[in-house]
Amino acid sequence: MDLSNKVALVTGGASGIGKTITLELAKHHAAVVINYNRSKESAEALVESIKQMGGQALAVQADISKFEDARRLVEETIKHFGALHIVVNNAGITDDALILRMSEDQFDRVIDTNLKGVWNIAKHSAKALLKSGYGRVINISSVSGILGNAGQSNYSSAKAGVIGLTKALAREFASRNVTVNAIAPGFIETDMTHKLPEEAIQTWANQIPLKRFGRPEDVAHAVLFLASEHASYITGHTLTVDGGLVM
Repeated sequence: MDLSNKVALVTGGASGIGKTITLELAKHHAAVVINYNRSKESAEALVESIKQMGGQALAVQADISKFEDARRLVEETIKHFGALHIVVNNAGITDDALILRMSEDQFDRVIDTNLKGVWNIAKHSAKALLKSGYGRVINISSVSGILGNAGQSNYSSAKAGVIGLTKALAREFASRNVTVNAIAPGFIETDMTHKLPEEAIQTWANQIPLKRFGRPEDVAHAVLFLASEHASYITGHTLTVDGGLVM
């Protein structure tokens, strides 16, 4: 899956699953733009790692929940690399609480980053993608947007919205051979899940047919596939990477 001469933008690409996605695309020869909001040191270290691999990378700070920040991010990407072919909307936050305790601010912040942020990037990258001759948009949703999750009325709403947005954009962009797909990860081993008590991990794992959490690489491999020529006839689809949790 050679992505030579392709430019990829990964939001939230400096840490966690986003970092693994960034590295996977770089390993397959895409030039990558690593968007971060606060993780400056991690982003710059990742740029250096990719350059040492012989790849091309650029770190750009932007809060994608802000319309003008998203515009600047896309403009800096195109200014630096001259094009944009692949967009991975990975950036996201959580701020959980039962609805009786959730504040309006908690709801708005999660919606603004996890849903409006995806729309902001899609809005500003659309022209470049449609002109690129090779357009791929991959939106990271969640099984919470399919199943719902108690204490996550904000997060589940945003991630369900991402799936709807994915389908709408897939229809809008199809005439120019730009595909738009979503990935809905289930329980993935990250710093966040490592902090969970072992009992809680086992309880959740028992609900997964494969009886284990996934790895960040599982999500990154799905992104790579959807970003490649091999997925040229797939659009408007939501791929669950969840060990069979959603069937």
